[in-house]
Amino acid sequence: MDNRQGVFRKGVSGFKVSAEDRDAIQELKKAALNDEFDILLVYMFDRLGRRDDETPFVVEWFVKQGIEVWSTQEDEQRFENHVDKLMNYIGYWQSSGESLKTSTRIRTRMRQMIEEGLYTGGTVSFGYRAVKRGRLNKKGNEVHDLEIVSDEPEVIKLIFEKTVKEGYGSHRLASFLNNQGYRTHKGSKFQSMTINRILRNLLYCGYFVAKDNISPFIDELAMLDLDTFAHAKENLDQRNSDYQEERTIALNTKGATLLSGNIFCGHCGSRMLLQSM
Repeated sequence: MDNRQGVFRKGVSGFKVSAEDRDAIQELKKAALNDEFDILLVYMFDRLGRRDDETPFVVEWFVKQGIEVWSTQEDEQRFENHVDKLMNYIGYWQSSGESLKTSTRIRTRMRQMIEEGLYTGGTVSFGYRAVKRGRLNKKGNEVHDLEIVSDEPEVIKLIFEKTVKEGYGSHRLASFLNNQGYRTHKGSKFQSMTINRILRNLLYCGYFVAKDNISPFIDELAMLDLDTFAHAKENLDQRNSDYQEERTIALNTKGATLLSGNIFCGHCGSRMLLQSM
């Protein structure tokens, strides 16, 4: 490859996202046009994408730029005649079908795990930690379960209590927790987005949720009752601009203009705004 160095790229799903929207593909195209490499090596050709209506043309584009496209498992990708093009298209069509079947199997297994009340992986919510208890997956590998971190349920209960009983918003709650010295699992300060995720996470009531699937009640993971969670969610929803006409909670819970926007005219029903002097 002359004196040019190989560059390793990572990207996103080649099945869900078009090549035009995949940064890794666009960076490779730009590098090819700048004559930064002359061989593109992949593990298998479907790593470049699994869209049968698109990926063969992406690979052909590189070949037309004088780039050799090789696979460690499938030799070199060629487009020298119509037979080559047909075989390439058939190969990507087959890969597309395999991706659909794999996706279906994964979704089915994830749904089954939720229905069984099992942790499916991903980011561990504040208040919990991932531990290994000897549970094995179908491949015989030990996988994680969740357990409550002993000193964090009190923080979760404090967040919900301040929201339900004192009308705290997420920004004010984040400032309150940070001023009290509380930090996230990563040692970072709490942000309003973190507070909002906590207030909408049904796991604190003992339920795993994934899209339309919900697990049975898991007593050892529950920190809150459903009524408290529902009240907090209602307060959170009413702070959303889409709920302004139906709002019954105060948006401002401190300051000189405490009642501004929180009282209504008895004659016309309009919200009254007060100005501090």
